[in-house]
Amino acid sequence: MSASDNPVLRLTKQLMERESVTPDDAGCQSLIGAELQQLGFQVHNLPFGEVQNLWATHGTGHPIVAFAGHTDVVPPGPAEQWDSAPFAPSLRNGYLYGRGAADMKSSLAAMLVATRGYLRNTPSHPGTLAYLLTSDEEGPAVNGTKRVMTHLQQQGIALDYCVVGEPSSSQRLGDTVRVGRRGSLNGNLRILGTQGHVAYPELARNPIHEFAPALQALTSTHWDNGNASFPPTSLQISNVQAGTGASNVIPGELSVEFNIRFSTEQTADSLQRRVADVLDRHKQAYRLQWTLSGNPFLTEPGTLRTATAAAVQSVTGLTPEESTSGGTSDGRFIAPSGCQVVELGPINASIHKVNECVAVDDLMPLAEIYRAIVQRLLSPPDA
Repeated sequence: MSASDNPVLRLTKQLMERESVTPDDAGCQSLIGAELQQLGFQVHNLPFGEVQNLWATHGTGHPIVAFAGHTDVVPPGPAEQWDSAPFAPSLRNGYLYGRGAADMKSSLAAMLVATRGYLRNTPSHPGTLAYLLTSDEEGPAVNGTKRVMTHLQQQGIALDYCVVGEPSSSQRLGDTVRVGRRGSLNGNLRILGTQGHVAYPELARNPIHEFAPALQALTSTHWDNGNASFPPTSLQISNVQAGTGASNVIPGELSVEFNIRFSTEQTADSLQRRVADVLDRHKQAYRLQWTLSGNPFLTEPGTLRTATAAAVQSVTGLTPEESTSGGTSDGRFIAPSGCQVVELGPINASIHKVNECVAVDDLMPLAEIYRAIVQRLLSPPDA
């Protein structure tokens, strides 16, 4: 298929040309909204602060099947490190290069093309086909999907199924589908000591020395064994800072940042208590601030997982691995409402990197997979 005959490629390039570095939408949602309006959707713009959000619906009643995603991208970094300008989509050797190619403007374009195809054949479908888009996924994620979900709940709108277009695939399109995510809990720890001269350690208290046994205890703690859907909980130290820059000064404070990725075997409260127990047991003088990025969620085997796996297999011939690995996504704000959530998108090897790219040959098949999912959920053969 030539580039001129590939509607997903055309739309992806149009979205990529918009420099939508988070939280700037840069007109992406206006483009998508106009496309949806032409298809008969009711489009609602929901700005919160500097974040742009879009909620659009076609049809009425249940089930409500939603496509969800984000129009914002991470900063491209130094432009000179790219082989082509990050916001000038470039085709080379069968790949489309540029920021947002895989994460996740190709998914958004594929959703639109899938929607066109579905509505062309089923203009009066049962239930509701919806879109939930934000420009705040790569940023603080406060005024985006999280706020929209609160708004929808206040309106009495409850999603039944949601496909998030995050780049889930590993080696081949559709080989991996995310059916949940681990929770993410961040700790900002300050170990308090007493500054002094290195020649007089008896007059100081070195927080680095005092924290060392506690650090060993924290990093060697066995939190849990995970379960059938999640790997074991893991604590990782991400930053350690101390000292004045002088070699003859004992620091008065040590700063430690860490992250805990946790399974459904844990809660944020249980982890906070266990970390505090370790610090107290090692008699640390400390201050600790916690930030919960998201709780773990899991879509149990059921209608959405079955439809997604069948759709992938029908288009690619693959039986996808159902995984909960990876980072966090906006699925963490959608699943608590009771909605079944999966994440499915292109290969993720280049996301957030210089020369981010997506395989052109994967674009139309991704749209076909999305269309097949909607078909199975809204218009099943036995309906």
